[in-house]
Amino acid sequence: MTEQTEQTEQTEQTEQTEQTEQTAETVETAETEQAEERQALVPPPPPDVLPAAPAVPAVPAAPEGTPLVPAKAGKDRRVLRAVLRWTAVAVVFAAVGTAAAYGITRQERTDLPGLATESDGRWNYPEIVRPSLPSGSPAPFAEVNKAAAHHADLRALVLPAPEGAKADKALRGEDGWLATKDFLAEFASKEDRKAAGQVLTDHGLRHVAARGWTTQDGTHTRIYLLRFGTAAVADELFATELIHYDSPTYAVRGAEEFDRDEDFPEKTEFAHVTRSPYAETKPYGAEQVRQAYLSAGDTVALIVQSRKGTAEAVPFQQTVVLQSQLLS
Repeated sequence: MTEQTEQTEQTEQTEQTEQTEQTAETVETAETEQAEERQALVPPPPPDVLPAAPAVPAVPAAPEGTPLVPAKAGKDRRVLRAVLRWTAVAVVFAAVGTAAAYGITRQERTDLPGLATESDGRWNYPEIVRPSLPSGSPAPFAEVNKAAAHHADLRALVLPAPEGAKADKALRGEDGWLATKDFLAEFASKEDRKAAGQVLTDHGLRHVAARGWTTQDGTHTRIYLLRFGTAAVADELFATELIHYDSPTYAVRGAEEFDRDEDFPEKTEFAHVTRSPYAETKPYGAEQVRQAYLSAGDTVALIVQSRKGTAEAVPFQQTVVLQSQLLS
């Protein structure tokens, strides 16, 4: 009886030992497989010196909640393949998007006339090209051009009208040059016209070139380019006589109160061109007015847009940006 009991106890101990060892081996195997899979996701350490790699677009992160190391070993490989497929798709779309953006930013103005679209209200401008310089004359912001003078014909630097617009004959002037009194007529009060005229005389105004048009939606645009002797003179006039931060010095016709227009994207700024845009504040009358002053070298520009009801921001911004580009 005792011998049978001892044999039974030994048998039970042996079976328990074998079960324990099998369980330990199973746990160790599972841990080893998980460790190997985690290691496969981590790239090997780089050598001490690597050649410079070309820049590539950043890969967007996988959707929130996607597990990189799942809890169940049986689904590890399927989830890992899904993550790798998601990453590959993200790389392709990121690369295509970057290439498209790069192509647009690198294209010249002649390739994208007016940046026209039908979705956001931008106008369709004709091909816009900077006028040629007289032979031997430097560009306005070349190092040798100390006065930062625009040697190109000032009349050719005025932005052309968009397609379908009706020209404003009153701004054609004589042979393309506008009389100073016609420019001053843009200001509302007699006192402002007199004061502005004196300021222009004191700063040695040389020429005024202008263009105006009305588009089919009723937006009336006027652009005036004023040329002075040097950039220093134009900058002083712009900064001390024509503008304040939150409003222009002289109110234009059809508006009384203005506030600075802060909606311009920063990426639309150009080197050597300073701008101060304003929008008429509510309550305004039958129409709203937007205006902007630009200073670029020896030239100061005034751009005015008005429209019954509301003057839309997008065509105003587009017009200011394109005129800035011509002067830059």
